[in-house]
Amino acid sequence: MDLISNGYIGVIITAAIILVLISVFLRFVPVGLWVTAYFSGVKVSIGTLIGMRLRQVTPHSIIRPLIKATKAGLDLSVNDLEAHYLAGGNVNLVIDALIASHRADIELGFIKAAAIDLAGRNVFEAVQMSVTPKVIVTPDIAAVAKDGIEIIAKAKVTVRANIERLVGGAGEDTIIARVGEGVVTTVGSADKHSDVLENPDMISKTVLGKGLDSGTAFEILSIDIADVDVGRNIGAKLQTEQAEADKNIAQAKAEERRSMAIAQEQEMRAETQKMRARVVEAEAEVPLAMSEALRSGNMGVMDYYKMKNVNADTEMRTSISGQSNKEEE
Repeated sequence: MDLISNGYIGVIITAAIILVLISVFLRFVPVGLWVTAYFSGVKVSIGTLIGMRLRQVTPHSIIRPLIKATKAGLDLSVNDLEAHYLAGGNVNLVIDALIASHRADIELGFIKAAAIDLAGRNVFEAVQMSVTPKVIVTPDIAAVAKDGIEIIAKAKVTVRANIERLVGGAGEDTIIARVGEGVVTTVGSADKHSDVLENPDMISKTVLGKGLDSGTAFEILSIDIADVDVGRNIGAKLQTEQAEADKNIAQAKAEERRSMAIAQEQEMRAETQKMRARVVEAEAEVPLAMSEALRSGNMGVMDYYKMKNVNADTEMRTSISGQSNKEEE
């Protein structure tokens, strides 16, 4: 009985070990994925799948896109997909782009698609844009015609992705900036703003002829002016500001002349006060001179009285003339 019991225990342990080994093997080796690939026409060995595990590559991220590509009629190798995965690329997105380009009859190889993906571009979206052009709406663009009237325009730019220039080509912001520059130049060269309002297509024709898509990742198909509005009268505003500035300058100069006149008047008043002070000093010396003349005999008493009479007559005449001037006023 002990031998039989020991035999059962050994069988159970062996079976458990075998189950554990099978579980570890199935965990490490995706047999189910290998079966799916085999019946999908993708010839990949178990050793290749084990090698992916050892290289820390998720087999599902390589085999499932490869199955999709094979079903779409693309001839790709596991090594190419694995190399792109290890480089940090999005394998599934590249495969979707290749399938879309193949169906749309757009020439795009795996190397080119992988380069576009590694450059940070959405290669699948680029292929879609090559098939279906995208419309870029610019913000409001303000420009001033020669007559000083502001024109506010909005443009719709229809672009198609240029696969050959996706790597290193400029993006949508460059297109918008160049279109805005072309609108400003075209409106600025117009003699009257009414010319732009009557023929808005002159903007699109002029801008489209400048080759704005040079060096970008897009090909401009058309530029349409969606809206044109009249803005401010910039010329009148500038003239008003110039007139205001001239007025301020004139006021400053007038204030300067007024200050100079006040200063001159004050100087004249000071000079007049000095002269009056000198007259007062001179008048103060007259009695001294007269007393000295009387004392020395150079002047008699009758001469003194005659002089007093003359002074009194002069003061009377001055007083009368002053009253007459007041009455006339």
